[in-house]
Amino acid sequence: MLLISCPNCGSRDETEFHYGGQAHVAYPENPNELNDREWAEFLFYRDNTKGAFAERWLHSTGCRQWFNMLRDTVTYEIQAIYPMGEPRPDAAAPARESGTASLAPDSTTTGTAAPSTAATSIAASTSRASTTAPEGATK
Repeated sequence: MLLISCPNCGSRDETEFHYGGQAHVAYPENPNELNDREWAEFLFYRDNTKGAFAERWLHSTGCRQWFNMLRDTVTYEIQAIYPMGEPRPDAAAPARESGTASLAPDSTTTGTAAPSTAATSIAASTSRASTTAPEGATK
């Protein structure tokens, strides 16, 4: 689970926030002059960057304010949080505020642990031609 530092409220759990898409997407100067393809590209086509990516976030259950976040899409590391309208900071620069991702083995966001299948033998149980229920099963 991510711990996101809201610029107005401080650190909060990610469940208080809503993702708002890619940051720094300029609105067309003359939207009425766009053809259907250009308008669709503005509305729906976004970068799918692997690595540092600028995103918009809304603190929906807190201050209800929008802000930008520079986050690594591979590691979930939050590199910077900055106000709307401010330019994207350099990814190599130290972050003013940062959040953290849980490193617990059972984490759904960053952990690598998965249920172990080493103790079970699926092949051994399927090779038996038994029609009875496994021990402990209810009927």
